[in-house]
Amino acid sequence: MDPRSSAQDVHRCDLCETAIVHSYCDFCHVNLCKPCIGDHISDGYDKHKIVPFQERRSTLIYPKCEIHSHKNCDWQCKNCNDIFVCSSCTASEKHRGHIFIEVSEVYTSKKNAIADEANKLENLISPTYEEIALDLENQLANLDGGYEKLTTAMSKQGEQWHREIDIVINKMKTEISEIKIKHRDILQKHLDEIKQIQALIKQTLVAIEEINKFTEVSPTIEYSSKIIEFSKLPPTVKVTLPTFIPKPLDHEKLYNMFGQITPLSTATEENVLSLIQPNTSVRVLLDEPELVATIQTGYENVTSVTYLNEDCVWTSGLTKDIKCFNMKGELLHTVSNKSKQRPNDIAVDSDGNLLFIDGISRTVNKVKNGQTEVLIRLRGWSPCNLCVTSNGDLLVTMFSDDFTQCKVIRYSGSTEKQTIQFDDEGKPLYSEKLKTKYITENRNHDICVADSEANAVVVVNQDGKLRWRYIGHPSVTKKEPFEPVGITTDSQSRILTADCYNHCIHILDQDGQFLRSIDNCDLEYPCGLCVDNNDNLFVSEHFNGNVKKIKFLR
Repeated sequence: MDPRSSAQDVHRCDLCETAIVHSYCDFCHVNLCKPCIGDHISDGYDKHKIVPFQERRSTLIYPKCEIHSHKNCDWQCKNCNDIFVCSSCTASEKHRGHIFIEVSEVYTSKKNAIADEANKLENLISPTYEEIALDLENQLANLDGGYEKLTTAMSKQGEQWHREIDIVINKMKTEISEIKIKHRDILQKHLDEIKQIQALIKQTLVAIEEINKFTEVSPTIEYSSKIIEFSKLPPTVKVTLPTFIPKPLDHEKLYNMFGQITPLSTATEENVLSLIQPNTSVRVLLDEPELVATIQTGYENVTSVTYLNEDCVWTSGLTKDIKCFNMKGELLHTVSNKSKQRPNDIAVDSDGNLLFIDGISRTVNKVKNGQTEVLIRLRGWSPCNLCVTSNGDLLVTMFSDDFTQCKVIRYSGSTEKQTIQFDDEGKPLYSEKLKTKYITENRNHDICVADSEANAVVVVNQDGKLRWRYIGHPSVTKKEPFEPVGITTDSQSRILTADCYNHCIHILDQDGQFLRSIDNCDLEYPCGLCVDNNDNLFVSEHFNGNVKKIKFLR
């Protein structure tokens, strides 16, 4: 078979190039068939080392002694800076009383050290550099958005200033309008007075004209002169227009009043990676998660799974029935929702009672001793998903009836204790679209919501303050966008979330850093998640009705 056209071929003898290889010269690094062994060593060279082909490259090739050329250096002299020496050298006068170490021991120790170094480089140092590079890439990717927020804030400040300036200008314009009215009134008053005098003068001229037309004595003699009266002119009225005196602009003062841009802050922190292996008490991730069991639930579509005890899990799908199975896949119990609607989500409280959400009746229900009772009834809001916290509280995600709001409510029994809805800037923490928002509490009491509509995992602390958002990892979300559904946490405060359309599980640390994904175990459309007391992971596969038990920790 031509090795150029085949992915794999049998090894051939390097001498005859036809026979199948049988042996190997560990010194010359030559493949040999049986007949060619004699030809190879026929030169009488004493360094040939013929071994079975399966044991090739197992013979140590020692350096030749510079003093005793016929001998190999099997030792190192500690007193002479670890130089290589042969057995004859060790017995010589030059090395009398010196300490010798076998070269094979040094070689083995060094080989192990090199292997350990390769392991640390590959599994510890290199991934750390990848994380650093990814963090820098994320910072670069978010750079434009961050600076856009700054410019938006400046624009908002500018708009506010413009509004205030417009208010000042309008106020001054109003003042000017009022002054103008006063100005007009003054002028009009004096004009009216002048008009009255003009009318009197006109009347006097008419009277004089009448006197001059006739020769009657009495009117002429009785006429009283008005000239002195009209010669006394009214006072001249001068009203000066108001003026606007603009204040000079002090650009530097204006700049400082407008706001302040903090300088770019760059901090370089010395960071040395600890090469100490984790404490054995800490449970670490398996390199390859293992499929332990598969439960066939009988649902056409299975949505949720929740842990009951060491041998049992509750499951729900797109029917009214909630089923309990053991690890052998045997059906143990069935609870039916009275409204004959599928439950939105299921959970188990600290007493082992089943809880489920009925979206139609807007209730959270408890099944105790086989009887279903309403624990919480909502008005104006529809419950979506739920979980039970470490102290027995209940966390419920819910939507407003007009689908414009989403929030998380903490209940103690049926009493509302806490509302989580907005961040510190008053912006909604969660998307308002009516999609599943699976929820869980981490071991550090963080509240984690898989917001599938927002393509993000949203994590707040126990006071409801936003800690971080996770929007997927490029190594996993190459084919389909990140759309988290089920979510759970393990004993190490790691967060696991199901990425349904990428057929995998994302594993994050408690600060939202991506650790790895579970993408083996033949996962198909993972949906609901839960973890048992031994950190075994249960995954519901939405479209085939299976629940898989997976071991992912050592």
